[in-house]
Amino acid sequence: MKIVLYFGSFNPIHNGHLIIANHVLNTMDIGKLWFVVSPQNPFKKEADLLKESDRLMLIQAAVQQDERILVSDIEFHLPKPSYTIHTLEYLKEKYAEYEFSILMGSDSFKDIRKWKNFESILDGYSILVYRRPGHEIENKLPASIEILDAPLLEISSTSIRELIKHGKSIRYLVPEKVREEIERNQFYS
Repeated sequence: MKIVLYFGSFNPIHNGHLIIANHVLNTMDIGKLWFVVSPQNPFKKEADLLKESDRLMLIQAAVQQDERILVSDIEFHLPKPSYTIHTLEYLKEKYAEYEFSILMGSDSFKDIRKWKNFESILDGYSILVYRRPGHEIENKLPASIEILDAPLLEISSTSIRELIKHGKSIRYLVPEKVREEIERNQFYS
């Protein structure tokens, strides 16, 4: 089975993430898409992150009715910070029967040389890259990439956190169940 891995902090998950995931599921021959929640991205400050179990719960709330999507806490059980190569090695060993590929934005692909053992990632996995405004896609690496023209929304987790901090509405930017959980638990306030 072909599995697409969508790594991220998802701090919080928003409709832009979900639209991209849905686009991949609708247009590609894959079995499932896994949201892989990163407890600590080596490029982000841990202090800015909502607790990993809360971020996981928000994603589960967002996709609970979609059987095509699995929410994975695999990186919660691996050493921190979370390095994609370690997760991929673990998944390859545990699920040898699956064929994994990686979904990322053009901003992440642009910085892939900064990733730990990025050469091994490029050698062993195909990468699906969706365009992000201001980040053109240039493949000057020996990478097997497929460029996606996924519908994009100008939404970011950072802007959502800022809206919450200033008491503004995030309605329509995140799924309704996610908004309700954020408000009920006073996340990011």
